[in-house]
Amino acid sequence: MVSLVAVFAAVGSTIPLFNIYRAEDGFTNAGISLTVVAYSAATLSTLLVLGRLSNHVGRRPTAIASLGLVVVGCLLLLNVHAIGVLIAGRLLMGLGAGLGSSSLTAYIVDAAPARPAWLASVASSQTVMLGLAVGAIASGALVQFGPWPRDLIYLVVVGLLLLSGVLIAISSETVTPTPGAWRSLRPSARVPARVRHLLPVAAAVFLATWATGAFYQAFVPALVKDQLHTDSSLVLGLVFAAYMAPSALGAPLGGRFTPAAAQRLGMFGFLAGMIGIITAIATGTLALFIAATIVAGASQGIAISAATRGLLHDGTVADRAPIFSAIYLLSYSGATIPALIAGRLSSTFSLPQLAFGYGGLALVATLLTVIAAHNPHTETTYPADPPTR
Repeated sequence: MVSLVAVFAAVGSTIPLFNIYRAEDGFTNAGISLTVVAYSAATLSTLLVLGRLSNHVGRRPTAIASLGLVVVGCLLLLNVHAIGVLIAGRLLMGLGAGLGSSSLTAYIVDAAPARPAWLASVASSQTVMLGLAVGAIASGALVQFGPWPRDLIYLVVVGLLLLSGVLIAISSETVTPTPGAWRSLRPSARVPARVRHLLPVAAAVFLATWATGAFYQAFVPALVKDQLHTDSSLVLGLVFAAYMAPSALGAPLGGRFTPAAAQRLGMFGFLAGMIGIITAIATGTLALFIAATIVAGASQGIAISAATRGLLHDGTVADRAPIFSAIYLLSYSGATIPALIAGRLSSTFSLPQLAFGYGGLALVATLLTVIAAHNPHTETTYPADPPTR
């Protein structure tokens, strides 16, 4: 679990530094958005191609490889003065995060005790959000109050990653290596016919919520400084954490409702949060921005977990990998494509106008959810973890 926190703490650690790169190295919003695209595309590719590799070669070597990729990414970011270096570092982080999401999560599930029964699910799904939040807050604090503001957080994270590698190396392997590693590299994304009618609404939920997550990475650093009038790196880290951390709390709340009801509730809350975010940007109100961010973050957790739960309904073990591949494909497409478009448009439209566009995407997704959300055809329900970022 420490290793999974370390991987995503590294991912979250770069967010509070974006404004420094903009101010000192002249990076543009379009360039920053490309780093988000690189990270998302690398994570998606790794999940789709290497997501099942640890089943065949073992958890330990795959997990150590994921940590190594993130370490190299962090070391590369110790000398960021060109946008290409930042893109390359984030791309390596994406490769490591994708490989770690599959191997380390599986390792946690393998090693977790049987009682309490919910422990493995909570540890594997919520650790990612915890890592992102911890990384962003720690980075913001070290950038604002510590020495070497451009480097210290990466050195700290590298130390944590190396410690994690040692802990994994001395841990017991939980999988017996089996043949079929090459065959496992063939992506398989498929949704069974019995839940295919749930796919349009699920796609809308994944696309809108993950697009907003990418917006927070790419554009909120500039918004916090330019529209909300604060240069505090710690505040920026707290704002990013305010979107990610409540998502983990929203997931268990959604389990109290049917998938359709939870998706409607989650998307209504998500839209309300987006309206609050846009209002806060227009009025320059930081407190409202943070409050609305928390509402949007918790609500997306409800909607995402409900959509995932519906697609996994009555699924067999063999169904899970291709279903999650489809979920990851939709989710990271939502993170990548709007960020790429918004980056291109950032030289023409202002950041508040781009935020309004993301609000329009949330409105369309909410309307589709209200009109078309359905439950699986039987009453049996299964808990499900939301996909990881």
